Amino acid sequence: MIKESTKQAVTELIRRYPALSVCEKDLLAAVEVICDSYRAGHKLIACGNGGSASDAEHIVGELMKGFLLPRKLGSDMEAKMREVCPDEADYFMENLQGALPAMSMVNQVALNTAFANDQAPDLSFAQQLLGMGDAGDVLVAISTSGNSTNVIYALQMAKVKGVKTVALTGKSGGKIKSRNLADVCICVPDDETFRIQELHLPVYHMLCIAAENEFFGE
Repeated sequence: MIKESTKQAVTELIRRYPALSVCEKDLLAAVEVICDSYRAGHKLIACGNGGSASDAEHIVGELMKGFLLPRKLGSDMEAKMREVCPDEADYFMENLQGALPAMSMVNQVALNTAFANDQAPDLSFAQQLLGMGDAGDVLVAISTSGNSTNVIYALQMAKVKGVKTVALTGKSGGKIKSRNLADVCICVPDDETFRIQELHLPVYHMLCIAAENEFFGE
């Protein structure tokens, strides 16, 4: 069960972007999936193409360091630092922040280009999930059309590996929606690519805010 204050991130998002009210149920479901995964000690994996690849990287950046909250490290971590690296412990404690483990599959340049050249370019995300996806992880798969083949294959491999899935798409949801490929499919209400991307940004910012509040908020 997630905190009421965490759910308020969805309420605040819809207040600022009323068009997203049609996605409220799926937004809440995505928050729950992500928070449940982190609570169980798992990680988030993100992927997308083009602008959506940049979005995948953006998500990782917001999760792996402080976003809106300071995320101070706890006394257990401080004790370990003072034992292992006493000279640097004060500097580490002053500057390092609690992280919500996340990684992007779009920045693995050597692996992606080698696999595309040697095997099949549309399976590069699936290959990465095969290797590093663990049951209980969450895949955030971004496709404005809902039809990106490499993203669809990633979603399918996620099912094979027991990885939970959250998809961000446009209004129709494409094949991702029609084939029920994601556990949660957030179909923002627009059909134009750049406008879909404009709505994806506040959506994934909200997901990051919600997760941060759940684990680092009061």
